[in-house]
Amino acid sequence: MDFVALLSDPTAWASLVTLTALEIVLGIDNVVFLSVATSHLSAAEAARARRIGMGLALLFRIALLFAISWIVSLKDPVLTILGHPLSVKDLILIGGGAFLMYKAVNHIHEELEEHVEEEMARTASRAFSLVVGQIIVIDIVFSLDSIITAVGLAQQVEVMIAAVIIAVGVMYVAAGPVSAFVNEHPTTKVLALAFLLLIGVSLVADGMGFHIERGYVYAAMAFSAAVEAINITAKKRKARARAAAKVES
Repeated sequence: MDFVALLSDPTAWASLVTLTALEIVLGIDNVVFLSVATSHLSAAEAARARRIGMGLALLFRIALLFAISWIVSLKDPVLTILGHPLSVKDLILIGGGAFLMYKAVNHIHEELEEHVEEEMARTASRAFSLVVGQIIVIDIVFSLDSIITAVGLAQQVEVMIAAVIIAVGVMYVAAGPVSAFVNEHPTTKVLALAFLLLIGVSLVADGMGFHIERGYVYAAMAFSAAVEAINITAKKRKARARAAAKVES
């Protein structure tokens, strides 16, 4: 199908809208990880890490789309553990999920240990390349499911690439404000780490063949975020009331 015919094809546009929405929803995981991974960097370095990491991740996603047949073949079993067949995709999900669980637990420990936090602040600049590498690797892990889903929803590679570019652009724009909000409110950072731990568990479960509907995970995240929003609003009102009382006295 040529480019002009593709633009005039309503099916292609419907696929683009559906696939873009799906990619953005699945990108929530990426935004949470970005906010946590860059939390120890300065504002300038965090922005640069997001820009470099997301840019390279976009290139990798597009490259993976051109290797669709290879991506689909990753679902074929390659070994059996305790009677359970595992594919390359399963092993990648298990490895990525275990890494996310480790990062979440490690960051929670840092939040509880002040001297660890201070040490991380001193070594943050040296960790810049490591953060960028983590962003790329985790984005590729998250990309597997979305790309395999894209194959089922759209037939044209051009449509898939357009959807991925739009979704990554939305994730990049959202990552900055989310990261700033998380850094400004320490309690939300712990909540984000809990989300990351939950996402890691769901990835490991998927890799082991126990699929957890992502909708349940997102619903739990949305409920927890709503409760935290109420908590933050209440704290701000109490702070304003105390400030007003001091002025009056």
